[in-house]
Amino acid sequence: MREFRYLKRRMKFRRAAQPRAPRIRRLAPAAWLAAPLLAGLLLPLALVPLRGGHEPAPEAVPQATASPASPASPAAAAAEAPQPEVTVYLSQSGQIETLPLEDYVSGVLAAEMPADFELEALKAQAVAARTFIVRRLLAGDHSGVPVPEADVSDTVTHQAYVSQAVLERDWALGGRSTELAKLRRAVLETRGVIMTYKGQPITASFFASSGGYTENSEDYWSVAVPYLRSVASPWELEITPNLAVTVSFSIPDLLSRLGLDNTALHASAALPAASGKATPVSSTSAALPAVVLSLTDGHRVKEISIGGTVFTGREVREKLGLRSSQFTWKRQGDEVLITTYGNGHGVGMSQWGANGMAKEGGTATGILKHYYSGVQFTKVSTLLKK
Repeated sequence: MREFRYLKRRMKFRRAAQPRAPRIRRLAPAAWLAAPLLAGLLLPLALVPLRGGHEPAPEAVPQATASPASPASPAAAAAEAPQPEVTVYLSQSGQIETLPLEDYVSGVLAAEMPADFELEALKAQAVAARTFIVRRLLAGDHSGVPVPEADVSDTVTHQAYVSQAVLERDWALGGRSTELAKLRRAVLETRGVIMTYKGQPITASFFASSGGYTENSEDYWSVAVPYLRSVASPWELEITPNLAVTVSFSIPDLLSRLGLDNTALHASAALPAASGKATPVSSTSAALPAVVLSLTDGHRVKEISIGGTVFTGREVREKLGLRSSQFTWKRQGDEVLITTYGNGHGVGMSQWGANGMAKEGGTATGILKHYYSGVQFTKVSTLLKK
């Protein structure tokens, strides 16, 4: 395939047994000073993992061009193999760091998931992070990167990433060597393994926590992806800090953020006292400005009418800066209190759910197969040979 030939042509490969310090290249001042503006222009649809990671909306799943890989566990698929290099744009310094794939995954793991999570949850996150970057490399995708020289940024536009210099200074030499060793163990024990569907790397989206269920992809994006299906995720409900968070808005501020006019503002006195957690609210009163019209399979608000204007739950979440689109509200004097459940878009793997599964004895394989329906595990080296 063209993209595989492209990868081989543009990437340098080496054996993992030959460690090498990452290379740092500094961009011209004009380039990195302009990066914040460019990042704002290129920011894709938000995906919010545990520490705020983002990811573009998935494309339609490509048709398989080769026989799907045989199912295998991450442990069985992991093996020594040549690995591509990843070039990362470091947003704070304006430098580009070039390093081997597995070192990059270690840096992502340090940024995206607490080291005190269970090892099997960390391993699941390592596979998801590796899958994300390999998908981009194979496609030659540079979307959202402020400069053309880099494959990916170190921000939540793609995956958060801790540079190798920071890992050495603040972790290895800064009293966190045991935590760093644990993260590297999770990477090593899943070495070279990614998730595929019909022979292609998946869009391995993940987020912090759900309110008990994940979302179907089409309920957040407009694309139905067969492996991003709504599934139950009860494991996080008792262990996630700040599972339910309440924020308050003045009624004028609320309606202003939603872009509603004075008619809706005057009707706001009739805001309902409560919406109900999981049951849509209906009313025959024309004066009622807020009515939940439908819920998603993931129990989040799908559509809601406010002041006679219909919004998606995602629109309300983004306009109001809410943690998730699973929310309830109530009127309290001149304010509206909105309580959200969980944190993030809800598509793919719940990180707190993964940790909860691991605490109950779940393996990385089981975690990933639960949150990503019908996926298989494949070696990166297998895809590079095609």
